[in-house]
Amino acid sequence: MSGLNVGNPSGVIRDGWSASVGDYPIAGGWILRGEALVIGDTAGSVYTFDGKSGATAWAHHEVHEGGVLAAAIHPGGTAFATAGQDGRALIWQAADGQVSQAIDVGNSWVENVAWSPDGQWLAISCSRHVYVYTVDGTEVWRSDAHPSTVSAVAWSGAAELATACYGRVTFFDASTGEPHQKLEWQGSLVSMVLSPDGGIVACGSQDNSVHFWRRDTGKDSMMSGYPGKPSALAFDGTGTLLATGGGETVTVWSFRGQGPEGTRPGVLEYHVQPITTLSFAPGALWLASGGRDGAVVAWSLQHDGEGRSIGSGYLADVVSDVYWRPDGGALAALDAQGGVTVWRVKNW
Repeated sequence: MSGLNVGNPSGVIRDGWSASVGDYPIAGGWILRGEALVIGDTAGSVYTFDGKSGATAWAHHEVHEGGVLAAAIHPGGTAFATAGQDGRALIWQAADGQVSQAIDVGNSWVENVAWSPDGQWLAISCSRHVYVYTVDGTEVWRSDAHPSTVSAVAWSGAAELATACYGRVTFFDASTGEPHQKLEWQGSLVSMVLSPDGGIVACGSQDNSVHFWRRDTGKDSMMSGYPGKPSALAFDGTGTLLATGGGETVTVWSFRGQGPEGTRPGVLEYHVQPITTLSFAPGALWLASGGRDGAVVAWSLQHDGEGRSIGSGYLADVVSDVYWRPDGGALAALDAQGGVTVWRVKNW
């Protein structure tokens, strides 16, 4: 089902289309260079919608028993991967919705999937282990057991893979699995994001703080005082700004000069309930935030982290994720009632 003129958009966020999936939409992204949008839900189904009209291109129901947990779009946009509670990761062909590879990892949930920037490797985490596969599903290596369940994975270029768990971020060689670096801190790390050059690692912590390291020195710092766990983190494309959730406001730290230590962050106020997701637009200092209040807000930022709201839209329930189209000309948002909303973005 799809419709037009949804979400009460304002500012740079303009009318688009809406559709729905069978259950809570939990992961997805733009495929085929923005021509289509793929979504996986907690019923284990995977849907693809036409990017312009919102018409359903194809749907496969309950392909992951227990539900989809994560999705990752191949850098080329012609394939994507999904992972679920059934201990499997599936590699799909975007054009026709066919599964080209099914990877049985184990009996535990597969909670994270991530393609390397060059598209050669697919990283998968399952319980306390991380695995790396080729695009044709061949296992390249698997890690030893981490101290706890792997909470996040991220690629530092094509040569290194980073993982986060309790008390530790580890960088592995992409082709051999040999550990390159371990950054340790006593606490439960619930989220992780790397700067585009891989030089800075930022993690949200269970103790309501954001912890970060500079890899070249191993120096670590902490931003505290958040009212909740900062599970939403995002770096802009230059690595200058780090946007963080952890409450009803978006806090933006600038890494210019000697920052962010000893500097005052930008504070973006609009939401009336905690932030659930953050995403920078490609190639611009535009940020999208979504919250438990159902609001999606577009922000224009400065290099010092200060910013202003330039547009907003509203969904029927908690915002589970937002995705900028690769050209920045549209913004997709998912809500807890199964809604999928795409707005046009003006003056991109």
